[in-house]
Amino acid sequence: MDRITGMQLFVRAAETGSLSKAARDANLTQPTVTKQVAALERQLGVRLLNRNTRGLSLTEIGALYYEKCKRLLEQFDEAENVARERQGEMRGTLRIATSVAFGRRVVTPLVLEFMQRHPLLRIDLSFEDNFVDLVAGGVDLAIRMGRLADSSLGARYLGTNPWVMIATPLYLKRNGAPRTPADLTRHNLLIYSTVLGDDRLHFVGPDTKAQTVAVRGNLRSNNLSTILAAVRAHMGLAALPHYVAATSIAEGHVVTTLADFVLPAQEIHAVYPAPRQVPAKVDAFIAYLRDFFLGEWWRRKVEKKGRAVK
Repeated sequence: MDRITGMQLFVRAAETGSLSKAARDANLTQPTVTKQVAALERQLGVRLLNRNTRGLSLTEIGALYYEKCKRLLEQFDEAENVARERQGEMRGTLRIATSVAFGRRVVTPLVLEFMQRHPLLRIDLSFEDNFVDLVAGGVDLAIRMGRLADSSLGARYLGTNPWVMIATPLYLKRNGAPRTPADLTRHNLLIYSTVLGDDRLHFVGPDTKAQTVAVRGNLRSNNLSTILAAVRAHMGLAALPHYVAATSIAEGHVVTTLADFVLPAQEIHAVYPAPRQVPAKVDAFIAYLRDFFLGEWWRRKVEKKGRAVK
């Protein structure tokens, strides 16, 4: 038995708590994985996994062996990638997780260009607005918005995600344009509930003083495209990430308002499971992302190489 393969399957089974999930991730049958893990246990002369009707759990020795295997496999992956990078190649699978709207509008074009640069690399790109467990999900890197909670995960700062207040010219003609945040109390606000759950907007004025205003409106949604569509239908104002509104602004469908009052920008981070030993493929993709997110990335239009923020 290939001991490296046995270790890989054991680690995946331990992380997912399931031999069938480990088999699916490895594109193997469950009996094959079961035999490989059993053969590894025979070679070592110890039981690594407890098997019962509720799933798998690590034995005491299995937990210690898992930690050692995890580090060894990371080093093995790093060594392979370093050797291949010397030849201009990058192989294997890079599993990336991101939120739905940001992933579709911003990350997808970047991933496609990265794949063109590294044609031997496979990408598994998943979209989920809820935070995923990187270890259990086998995710190599997640792109997350907002402040990060303290954790054992590794993280690198990529840039900021600014927000703007928008409306259509017709809506503002009918209802008047707000001059200060306090004026928003007289308007219909379309609320993106994932971020603005308390129906309060926070601004920093030209005097650098913070202002908070409670708003209300007839539509709340956790979907950014829905809120943008409602704005374009002249239903009200909304605070949205600039990248979501960028194309509508450029085409004149909506305009920004309250330009002198700044909405809080979200931080963008790359998050990965192992803070000390970062695989070369993860490190290379993070470097690529950091290059893109330098400066006012949200103002860029479609570039020659295919990057787009729509």
